[in-house]
Amino acid sequence: MSAAIDLSREVGKQPACEALGVSRATFYRQQGTKPAETQGNGDRPAPPLALTPAERQTVIDLLHAKRFQDKAPYEVYATLLDEGQYHCSIRTMYRILTTEHGHVKERRRHHQPSHYQKPELLATGPNQVWSWDITKLKGPVKWTYFHLYVILDIFSRYVVGWMVAHREQDALAKQLIEQSCLKQNIQPEQLTLHADRGSSMKSKTVANLLADLGITKTHSRPHVSDDNPYSEAQFKTLKYCPEFPDRFGSIQDTRAFCHPFFTWYNQGHHHSGIALMTPEQVHYGLASQVFDFRSQVLSAAFERDPIRFKGNKPKPFPLPEAAWINKPLTDQIRV
Repeated sequence: MSAAIDLSREVGKQPACEALGVSRATFYRQQGTKPAETQGNGDRPAPPLALTPAERQTVIDLLHAKRFQDKAPYEVYATLLDEGQYHCSIRTMYRILTTEHGHVKERRRHHQPSHYQKPELLATGPNQVWSWDITKLKGPVKWTYFHLYVILDIFSRYVVGWMVAHREQDALAKQLIEQSCLKQNIQPEQLTLHADRGSSMKSKTVANLLADLGITKTHSRPHVSDDNPYSEAQFKTLKYCPEFPDRFGSIQDTRAFCHPFFTWYNQGHHHSGIALMTPEQVHYGLASQVFDFRSQVLSAAFERDPIRFKGNKPKPFPLPEAAWINKPLTDQIRV
């Protein structure tokens, strides 16, 4: 290594290392120094062409000014140049923003997106939580629709109110909610009404009505259909009905279809989510009687032929105890 040192004084470090077959890294490691190009430049003087601190601050202030805060540096450069001003090159503007401030993209004060809280609603009986929504039904020709408003009790799945109209309007929604509350004898502070974030659902007309009636209102998070599952499922049952037409000829035709459908849905539809009871039986407190009768029928069948049931006495599906919109995870784990 001493030979490399002596030779480096005569011909230079790199040729000496190549002539003796010694790597430059090894040479510098033995010397305890680094190559000049990698040495720290803490004491390096400022380049003669660099902006002065005052000039740099002027550029920063311009880039963050209101007129330029959403402009790219090349736009700022061109605009100032057309106004007879030159402060620095475009590259220098980018370097100042990137290396020192990290603002090479947007420099405006952005609106922070709202963080919507997940609704968690519990109903342990009828008329505690209602869900409502509006769906479009195709009219007689393309791009024509009728609007079906439906209010559903999430515990019993009972449709407490529905209406078909030509348009979606907050005044119509107010009328349906008011009439439904009257029919169900809803008292102040008794009910929570849940909906998505449609214009009618969020309207002041509906909000004022609910405040007057003492009803708590909640809304789904934007673009989260799972926050309103009961209404979505009910609309699916409607539209997958075998008699559901491709189009309705008129609003009278639409109402003529909906009337028997909702009668069947409330009184004849054995809903899988409520122990195969009908919504009417659960909503009006008849489910226990139906459960007892079904228990007797199954017991009699077991006594006639226990082998068919492999010795296990059959029981009806248990009655619903609660209905949740977004059941908390802790409760799910505990159960």
